[in-house]
Amino acid sequence: MQRVICHWTAGHHKASEDDKAHYHILIEDDGDVIRGKPTIDLNAAPAKKGYAAHTLNCNTGSIGVSLCCMALATESPFNPGKAPMTKAQWDKLAVVVADLCRFYGIPVTPKTVLSHAEVQGTLGITQRGKWDFTRLAFAPEVKGAKACGDLLRTAVARLL
Repeated sequence: MQRVICHWTAGHHKASEDDKAHYHILIEDDGDVIRGKPTIDLNAAPAKKGYAAHTLNCNTGSIGVSLCCMALATESPFNPGKAPMTKAQWDKLAVVVADLCRFYGIPVTPKTVLSHAEVQGTLGITQRGKWDFTRLAFAPEVKGAKACGDLLRTAVARLL
């Protein structure tokens, strides 16, 4: 595996069956970790039938981790919606990503540990207006995909 791409489900705080079909790992509002249905090895090159389709044209070699949150959220003006991202989710995300990086030997760089919102700008792969994450409900002063990604990468690197 080459990278970890982090998302939010744009749903509620608990993992739905649809969420489990699209991501390898999900993190609920209280920090509980839920395994998705596709195994990570299905996304190894070449991607195999039943792989986790979490990032447009960037699933092969990518592990998809998603926070269960942000139902009915809007980017501008920012409104975290009915299920805002929690600090517990964010903190657990750093632990999960650090564990994945350690296990798969993935270095922590902007091209290997990133949010869905960073994929287009960092990897040059066109996405469909994904903004997960450019804002953090628990830290409204953090704005922009790079700022959010840098905060996550710093936390992951600290754990390693």
